[in-house]
Amino acid sequence: MFTFIAVTPINHVLHGESWACKRLQNCAGKTVRIQIFPFVDFTFSIQTDGMISAASDNATVDTSLSLSPDLLPYFLTKDEAVLRKIKISGDDVIARELIDIGKNLHWDVEQDLSKIMGDIPAHRVIQASEKIVNWHWDSFNNLSQALIEYWTEEQPILAKTLYINNFVNEVGKLQSAAEQLEQRIQKLSNKIL
Repeated sequence: MFTFIAVTPINHVLHGESWACKRLQNCAGKTVRIQIFPFVDFTFSIQTDGMISAASDNATVDTSLSLSPDLLPYFLTKDEAVLRKIKISGDDVIARELIDIGKNLHWDVEQDLSKIMGDIPAHRVIQASEKIVNWHWDSFNNLSQALIEYWTEEQPILAKTLYINNFVNEVGKLQSAAEQLEQRIQKLSNKIL
């Protein structure tokens, strides 16, 4: 079901980016599955013209891309580190090509809106949308920082990074000392025997 809903907008974006279609033509005939459990799970086939279509139910998947849902907000920030956390199974070449195309693909929403409502209203709608998204993102970040500060300073539920780092260093020292002690005991037991 989701595949049929997703194919049309993806093809719309691909149609506006001819370079992406040309690159996808090299993968024609391949079937790809994309999963973001439990939100997204769709399988599509790459056509000879570089567009995609819903894959048949009995199609063999050539490559699969899986992503944890907790990483979705990082896509909005266009943080490229999230791309390295995509789990790939199957044909790695196709997967890397899709990730690279997706990273550089751009949907010109303003241009599509201008066809419906005109250039100036479309520009203002996009500006307002960006301001709303930025305001929500800033509010989320501010709330997160306030909660972290509250839970580390006022109501210590979380440990400060400094304390965690010190703890890890002390555990490392203790582990090293235990290994040295074990080696000494081993040497002494070899001398006694």
